Amino acid sequence: MEGRGGVARFLGRHLMLKREWGELLLEGRKRATIRLGVVRPKYGELIVHSGGRPIAKVRVRAVRVKRVGELSDDDARLDGFGSREELLEALRRAYGSISMDDIVTIIELELVKRLDKLESDDPYMGLEPADIARLALRYLRGDLSPEDEKIMRSLTATNSIRATAQRLYGSPLNRARVRRVLRRALRLLVERGLLGGTPI
Repeated sequence: MEGRGGVARFLGRHLMLKREWGELLLEGRKRATIRLGVVRPKYGELIVHSGGRPIAKVRVRAVRVKRVGELSDDDARLDGFGSREELLEALRRAYGSISMDDIVTIIELELVKRLDKLESDDPYMGLEPADIARLALRYLRGDLSPEDEKIMRSLTATNSIRATAQRLYGSPLNRARVRRVLRRALRLLVERGLLGGTPI
């Protein structure tokens, strides 16, 4: 391939957006992100971060690879722009000079859950244990004991309080220990303004 970006990069569980694009995502006006190069999401669901905090959980709906010269007004509108020219200008600001032969990846997104407005009537505010654990490992490092961190890492792998209790303590009867750490992490995330809502 002649243009830049032919070697694939992988996208993990976290997607970073500038504040302005995060707001458009929450408003439903941004339904994709276009990145220079071949970008392969490793997971079907991602946590989006913007303005220094997590803002949403999204599902990857589709991934398409194109050359810059093939981008259309429709692609631009998916990414929150009014036209192809606006999109090209934003790509130039983000990546410097771009050529029409450069490769871009269009990652189409579906908003699953806003993280600034969570369900207060649910013990985990509508989040999966693995979501809370991933956010705690990212934002609460200094507040986690080695034991807490071990629980969080296990939850990211199992997404199950029961399986984590079995894995770490030899019995699912030790679920209360895991729940206690998970609820404390959730409370701290809310108290620090990283998540919206009131935990019960």
